[in-house]
Amino acid sequence: MITAAREKDLMSAADLLLDARRTCHPIVDLPIELRPKTLEEAYFVQDRMSWAYEENGGWKVGAPTADATPSFAPMPAAWITCSGCDLRGVTHRYRGIEAEIAFKMGTDLPPRDTPYTREEVIAAIASMHPAIEILETALLDPAQATKLTATADMAVHGGFVYGEAVPNWHNIDFSTESVSVSIDGAVRVERRGSNTAGDLMRLLPWLANEGASRTEGLKKGDWITTGSWTGNTPANAGSVVEARFASCKPVIFRFA
Repeated sequence: MITAAREKDLMSAADLLLDARRTCHPIVDLPIELRPKTLEEAYFVQDRMSWAYEENGGWKVGAPTADATPSFAPMPAAWITCSGCDLRGVTHRYRGIEAEIAFKMGTDLPPRDTPYTREEVIAAIASMHPAIEILETALLDPAQATKLTATADMAVHGGFVYGEAVPNWHNIDFSTESVSVSIDGAVRVERRGSNTAGDLMRLLPWLANEGASRTEGLKKGDWITTGSWTGNTPANAGSVVEARFASCKPVIFRFA
């Protein structure tokens, strides 16, 4: 339970992180007294930050290992765009790139007492898409900040670019799917079956059930992206970025 006094500290933390992002003047870490001490506190900061960006467009969810409990963060709708775009504006400083598999929900999954089954959640998916998550941060180097501060900072989320829907995606064996990331035409990363969550399809039922108290349920039109296949690949201003999964058309965009 977060006390009223602690909420005030955490709202100050959210304000500091928002200011660092908006001004492109990153901080090393939050002041010690404002740093989240628990995952609940980090989520509190995430949610307060996301309100500043208004409408939520979905959720990023992932897990560092096949056995780890997933974690998740909101994806502001204003940061979601399609393949082929130019990303403009001054908010991109860090420019980390991760190739991911994403899903668009076709049916609402409101909170309920009986957990949704894997089959029910899969049936609620409208489409599957290759995607790129753009990493952005209020922190000078999120790897050097405390872990819960990086989690609080929108889990270092800064944008989401989706590719074309993939027909017959249920037939894809994600455990053997290969992927590459190219920057300005040069392949920087090549991997196979490399989603860190192991069975990435476990993430959506977890989000629909365990995450429902925070998400207020998954909604038709929500984007759910399911974690990195390639790790964090840095790009530069002006770079053309491409992620290519073997079973999908490529996702391409440019940092203007």
